[in-house]
Amino acid sequence: MWNQMTAEDRITSADELRSLVGAPHETVVKKTIAQVDSHVRKYLSKSPLFFLSTANSEGKGDVSPRGDEPGFVKVLDDHHLIYPERLGNRRVDSMLNILENPQIGMIFVIPGLEEVLRINGTATLTKNAELLAQQEWKGKTLNIGVVVKVEECFIHCPRAFKQAGIWNTSSWPEKEAVPSILEMFRAHLQINGVQLKQND
Repeated sequence: MWNQMTAEDRITSADELRSLVGAPHETVVKKTIAQVDSHVRKYLSKSPLFFLSTANSEGKGDVSPRGDEPGFVKVLDDHHLIYPERLGNRRVDSMLNILENPQIGMIFVIPGLEEVLRINGTATLTKNAELLAQQEWKGKTLNIGVVVKVEECFIHCPRAFKQAGIWNTSSWPEKEAVPSILEMFRAHLQINGVQLKQND
């Protein structure tokens, strides 16, 4: 049982971890670049979705999806990207974290492609109207853009998506078998003492 782990069961050092995993191949280490080259630009132009990882000043982490039309993340130059913030639930967890701690991670996805693009860097929030207008985003934004300075950029292997069969529609569960998000939402509110009316 997980709650019966002893101190000997815990991995507590990098050396111990390496003894179990081994060293990465040189090509895995050297695939990381610190710029937006033509291949990265093409990938970004086809990607309608990425997952944004942030953390506050205390290190409390958060991951949030960002989706829009393919290519909504724009390339400003060889080292900087920008994406728009849209109106959502107004929690703005990611943006609040960025204000405290600019380090972010991004995982970009292209439907049907099992390799993902990973970008790590630092983010800045901007309300510069001229810069935002130049991006020609469709629809309404919050008039806030997030500028990302790219520090690490690399393609991640397809193993996770292959094992998950994420694009294989025959492996998808029947709609009736999928958890009801509304029921989940109501249950979680109830745990916190909030009771929705039937028509809410």
